Amino acid sequence: MAFRMDDEAVHVPVLYHEVLELLQPKPNGRYIDGTLGAGGHTAGILQASAPNGRVLVFDRDPEAIKFTRKRLSKYGNRIVYINANYAEMDKFAPANGFTQIDGILLDLGLSSRQLANGQRGFSFLKEGPLDMRYDPSSGPTAADLLNNLAESDLVDIFRRYGEVSQSRRIAKLIVANRPLSTTTELAQLISSNVRRNRRIHPATQLFQALRIAVNQELDSVEHGLQAAVDLLKPGGRLAVISFHSLEDRFVKRYFRDLSRDCICPPQQPVCTCSARAKLILVRRKAILADEQEIANNPRSRSARLRVAEKMQTAN
Repeated sequence: MAFRMDDEAVHVPVLYHEVLELLQPKPNGRYIDGTLGAGGHTAGILQASAPNGRVLVFDRDPEAIKFTRKRLSKYGNRIVYINANYAEMDKFAPANGFTQIDGILLDLGLSSRQLANGQRGFSFLKEGPLDMRYDPSSGPTAADLLNNLAESDLVDIFRRYGEVSQSRRIAKLIVANRPLSTTTELAQLISSNVRRNRRIHPATQLFQALRIAVNQELDSVEHGLQAAVDLLKPGGRLAVISFHSLEDRFVKRYFRDLSRDCICPPQQPVCTCSARAKLILVRRKAILADEQEIANNPRSRSARLRVAEKMQTAN
């Protein structure tokens, strides 16, 4: 089946056609888009499930909800908007009449609009406050972490969430130059003192680590995956797009474990885990953007799409 981009699209969703082909939206289906963003994937699901398919969408960013609600107003009550973390879908979905879900999408990347808005603090290429919160009304900012955490805690964040190669040196540098308040101030500090040994800017992984820590993203991924599998009906599909290796490894391992009847260590002679497979891998390897998409949208270069289907016998 061929899918077209929504006429009002303001950006190109990553792996758009691949997501729709593998999620297989259909009329009267019930779907969840856990990371609404600018609504590109949501619009595609609504088109493919016309005339009566419905989508429950989540976003922690109230600006994303406001923007997309206006942009997709023509779909009326076929969309239900939830200004909350997708990790809470197990609570909000049943409360809004979404059970036995046909398909769930989690796009774990930042939206283009968030990156483009310097005041959100996600990009080191734009001057703005070191905020980085998806929900600007709650929780500590990136500046709060940088200016208040102990050096050892900063090292742990940089290593765990960004795999930053010079974590200890960078943490020491930040502590010596506190307080830091803007994105460009932090980026300049790093670029002036850390040798660039790859094509990417030396602050790239640092900003990634801070964003993940500020928004507790890995916790959301873990809880969101569990909730999604429980909400899917037998034969329903879960698609996840990751943009860095840390999240992709987590998703890969989660899908792998839930597609096996035993997850005991290989050296253990007798199974004691009592695990039973719940998922079937639709594709064994991650799906990547092709050369044409990368040329049109360079951000798609790091995207990894993994899709699994809930088994007919799964509870």
